[in-house]
Amino acid sequence: MTMTRRRILGGIAAAPALVAGLRPARAAGPRTLKISHQFPGGTIDSGDFRDRLVRRFAAEVEKRTNDELKFEIYPGSSLMKTIPQFSAVRKAALDMSLYPLAYAGGEVPEVNIGLMPCLVTSYQQGLNWKKTEIGKELTAALEKKGVKLITWVWQAGGVASRATPVISPGDVKGLKIRGGSREMDLMLKEAGGIISSVPSDEIYAAMQTGALDAAVTSSTSLISFRLEEIAKNVTTGRGGSFWFMLEPLIMSKEIYDGLTADQKKVVSAVGEEMEAFGLSQAKADDDSLATVYGKAGVKVAEMNAEILGKWREIAQATAWKDFAARNADCAKLLKLAEAVTA
Repeated sequence: MTMTRRRILGGIAAAPALVAGLRPARAAGPRTLKISHQFPGGTIDSGDFRDRLVRRFAAEVEKRTNDELKFEIYPGSSLMKTIPQFSAVRKAALDMSLYPLAYAGGEVPEVNIGLMPCLVTSYQQGLNWKKTEIGKELTAALEKKGVKLITWVWQAGGVASRATPVISPGDVKGLKIRGGSREMDLMLKEAGGIISSVPSDEIYAAMQTGALDAAVTSSTSLISFRLEEIAKNVTTGRGGSFWFMLEPLIMSKEIYDGLTADQKKVVSAVGEEMEAFGLSQAKADDDSLATVYGKAGVKVAEMNAEILGKWREIAQATAWKDFAARNADCAKLLKLAEAVTA
């Protein structure tokens, strides 16, 4: 059969693809993902439990993927500053972060549902979000923004003060205080507080210089950032708290979507397994807070149901109302969250 010039050239062009198809597939080399967070670094067995959770997650994923996935962990905002980490995850400029969602409220208003005063008042109530409509809607909203939620972590909070104790709403009048989210600040402002917005890893310096009189943050942060060194009073979350924050381990959806099917399964499975560890450690830190501060000579107080009711009235009239008015998605999320009980 006579070969035309066109057929000869076509055969030559196709040859590399044919040869490549006959070669045995080679496994891709290890892929290293970076995890950043703002909390103090430690080891897999000691230190701030949020850092330990990240290290446990990384070690287990490395093990189950036979080191196809490797991790570099950057605690203390050593890779990048705290607030920009969410935006970096969205853009796949950062692979993962353990991130207080409400910090991103200026960029994505809906995420402030994760630190709405008096909306979540127990760990069980917060964990119930995951399997109900609020959890589904929040997860979907995050994914639309380019963020994959890997591990649900809730934390109760307390109040450290270098001035008077903060228990009832009237106690914050005239205090320079940090709440941690727009909504929390609205409630505290209505109660008479002077609002100062700083990330939790900057609270120590702010209180030390007098820029802050009091700060509301998680029990773990109150311990890890050594605020007992400068506080005179602390209110724990053991008896209840108006402050429960969703502080999940998140991953860039673009990065997640680029993993193999098996790698996705491992990441998701290990992420879910870490939730039990996060819950147990958060509760343990609620108890440890009173011990650590008590030993340092700080006066320890707690809230009760009656006091929380007073805070809730203020929260509903200010923070909840403001959040629902921001857009239809915020209003929907709030309504769904209100339907979830402990």
